[in-house]
Amino acid sequence: MTLQEKYARVILESCLKVDKNQPLFVSYNIERSDFVRIVAKIAFEMGVKDIYFDSSDPYLKHEALLNLEIEELKKLTFWNKKMWDEYAKKDAAFLMLASETPGLMKDVDPKKMSAMTKYAQETRRGFDARRDKSELAWCIAAVPTTAWAKELFPDSNNPVEELWDKIFDICSIKAEDPVAIWNEKISKLKSRGKKLTDYQFKTLKYTSSNGTDFKIDLPKGHIWASGNEKLANGKEVLVNFPTEEVFTSPDCRSANGIVYSSKPLSYQDVLIDKFNIRFKEGKAVEAHAEQGEETLKQMISLCENSDLLGEVALVPYDSPISNTNQVFLETLFDENAACHIALGDSFPECIENGPTIEKEVLFKEHNLNKCDSHVDFMVGNKDMSIIGITEDGREVPIFVDGNFSEEFN
Repeated sequence: MTLQEKYARVILESCLKVDKNQPLFVSYNIERSDFVRIVAKIAFEMGVKDIYFDSSDPYLKHEALLNLEIEELKKLTFWNKKMWDEYAKKDAAFLMLASETPGLMKDVDPKKMSAMTKYAQETRRGFDARRDKSELAWCIAAVPTTAWAKELFPDSNNPVEELWDKIFDICSIKAEDPVAIWNEKISKLKSRGKKLTDYQFKTLKYTSSNGTDFKIDLPKGHIWASGNEKLANGKEVLVNFPTEEVFTSPDCRSANGIVYSSKPLSYQDVLIDKFNIRFKEGKAVEAHAEQGEETLKQMISLCENSDLLGEVALVPYDSPISNTNQVFLETLFDENAACHIALGDSFPECIENGPTIEKEVLFKEHNLNKCDSHVDFMVGNKDMSIIGITEDGREVPIFVDGNFSEEFN
């Protein structure tokens, strides 16, 4: 068995836990059709009989965005995601294979990019609604593309193989039993999440030498989760492969202060770097970036409530992905190398009985953000301090010098 075959098998059998005869939906960059053929072969061997292949060509999208107006773009199939809803109705398992083409869209009007991103989200509301209720198995995993690999390893003779090698190392695919390794990791993340949940912190306070000085409240009954999600049918799936985080959804109306990015963000194939965002009473009221500032501002104003936060996530500076000393320009990896927060939608599973409560109720009565977008960006660094403040005013160190305090380690 090749490492790519082993990687695909771990994703299907252990992350998604695809059932025999369950439909499978695979979204991917067309350059990686070779890997998708491997996924299909293994899925068919497992008994899957219905697979929908949602391929994407970023270069075709780029040409269309440059040459067509918004209403003309909507007539193309590139951004219409209605098939996501169709397969959500079938209880399909969803595999999203993430790849990047860093900087490809830098010459595209950010307003046009924003409009098409919003349109894509509007055409898959059924999928999002069922995912919010923990009714669907889904998983995001990464596959290399030539442009992405060359950006990361410009001096390599074979950058794609080098990136594959990094992915296999990070995901423990070279180990004899990667599933056992991941089961142990998930167990530790669950234990850490329980400790944080038991405290029921009222407020988190972030400070760092890069200028971050930020506070945000957590709602009553909040839950710290990991990348391992328990579905409504009792099945547990790993939704991010790899994962190093514990996370929860904050009170979206409470953020105050300023946060500085610790890693660049590749958003819709546009690089945003060295940026900061200031919050007041929950809203992002000011944003600056040395690179990609207009795209950053479009991202914040993309749709209703995209200027509010939906996630706070904790990842130690001393962690496997961080220790590669590699900025991957892919959120799946970079968010698991540093503490991060996310503008946009919240996670219903991060509050007691959340998946059974309508999103509008979660927003109005529990202050969990309701939004069509969700964008993570990294704020953690080697001297990040995070203090948890309890209801009675006690201050508990959660992060000291970029890593979990002894109590939560």
